[in-house]
Amino acid sequence: MFFRSRLWRLAVLAVLLAGCAAAPVQTMSDTRQTIRAAEAAGAATVAPQALAAARDGLKRAEDLIRAGNYRDARREAALARQNAADALAATQPHVQN
Repeated sequence: MFFRSRLWRLAVLAVLLAGCAAAPVQTMSDTRQTIRAAEAAGAATVAPQALAAARDGLKRAEDLIRAGNYRDARREAALARQNAADALAATQPHVQN
């Protein structure tokens, strides 16, 4: 019984670590798409600082992936995506009630 419990715990730990150890492919893709959407919407003129921060963050994430630092790359990509989303939001007209 103890052996099974320990094996189960090790299996769960392995799955969790594998999720952290993998390159953040989906996060990077989402970030690139959000940056492209912001660019297409005109964020370069409306929110140039947020768009530049998004591009810079994506570059840092790419550098971190090349260095094998996937955890920090995931964090940088998520921050870059948020900056791109902010830039995109700035291009949208405000709806008044």
